[in-house]
Amino acid sequence: MPASQGSDRYITVKSNGGLNQMRTGISDMVAVAHIMNATLVIPQLDRRSFWQDSRYSQVLILFVRSVLNKSFADIFDELHFIKALQGDVRIVRGLPKELESIPRARKHFTSWSGMGYYQEMTQLWKDYQVIHVAKSDSRVANNDLPLDIQRLRCRALYHALRFSPPIEILGKKLVERLRSRGGRYIALHLRYEKDMLSFTGCTYGLTDAESEELRIMRENTNHWKVKVINSTEQRMSGLCPLTPKEVGIFLQALGFPPSTLIYIAAGEIYGGNAHLSELMSRFPNLVFKENLATKEELKAFTNHASQSAALDYIISIESDVFIPTHSGNMARAVEGHRRFLGHRKTITPDRKGLVKLFDRLESGKLRVGPSFLYLVQEMHKNWQGAPRKRRGPLPGIKGRARFRTEESFYENPYPECICGPKAHIEQDKSI
Repeated sequence: MPASQGSDRYITVKSNGGLNQMRTGISDMVAVAHIMNATLVIPQLDRRSFWQDSRYSQVLILFVRSVLNKSFADIFDELHFIKALQGDVRIVRGLPKELESIPRARKHFTSWSGMGYYQEMTQLWKDYQVIHVAKSDSRVANNDLPLDIQRLRCRALYHALRFSPPIEILGKKLVERLRSRGGRYIALHLRYEKDMLSFTGCTYGLTDAESEELRIMRENTNHWKVKVINSTEQRMSGLCPLTPKEVGIFLQALGFPPSTLIYIAAGEIYGGNAHLSELMSRFPNLVFKENLATKEELKAFTNHASQSAALDYIISIESDVFIPTHSGNMARAVEGHRRFLGHRKTITPDRKGLVKLFDRLESGKLRVGPSFLYLVQEMHKNWQGAPRKRRGPLPGIKGRARFRTEESFYENPYPECICGPKAHIEQDKSI
């Protein structure tokens, strides 16, 4: 695939969202720059909409947001990004001085757009030398794109967007330390943080005081549009993260022994040990980055949610088994990356199905025994990361709304980016 030169046409990007939303959005913008034959300027990172670690007060979060000046190079290896894609897209650190003050086209590209849309957008070059893209997430279609474009997106995400050296070095050290403790480990993406529970309206198993605290947080967070949420309906629809107690029962049912080493890829668990103890009583060998790394090693990551999330990402990618307790940008990104690396085992809980079983346990209609174990294992025999094609839109949904219900390309880049068990795009650009 010939590189886009675009020497006199530039695309600037404001990359929005948290770490993995930005990563996939940047990969989409690489593809867009190639299609539009443009030079891509290193994207600006979003400093306002990061998911913040819930251990910090709202006042501190606002302060951190106001003073941090995150650049691309704080999180990613900028030089590697430029060089790794030089055969596909010309990438520069900034606009030429003579173009910094000229009028530019400001675009919100339509979500999930295909080749035809971006080929039409090239008409903008007749009047502008610079196009500024205000949002980068989900700007490119999941399906029906040329094979070379899909593979370019994979090269960008899995090879070019390498984390900065300090993040990569510490991430690999932490993986080595986990290996030295037990050889094999599970990475558990335990989405039981305060902000996640408040955002989703999930209060099952919480005290009245905790539920009220989450309601107040949701009410006071302006950019969360939905304020009134029926927690029971959320849970029965499979839209709530599993509780620590439910995770413990689930892991036991899958046959993991109590001695299993489990890395908790998450921020601070809401309620602390009061809730975490219900998992720890079944699986005492839990590890957090805070007791895996030294205080000095983590000093540079304090208050920096995206860098901290990058460590969790590295450890999750390298785990023997990855288990997310809720769907989200990180869960989808890690699953897709593990598929790309050879369909490494990812067990995705069927939350809707599990809730029904858990409620039968709670009511005494079912006991933890052979029947329960069989039901859980049978329910998840095809939910463990084996090769399969992407799921299409939900039936009955028409128009552009159907794209929102498709499985993300980055959650499952099979078959376009996965040619065989030993195929690695960073080694073979011909695939």
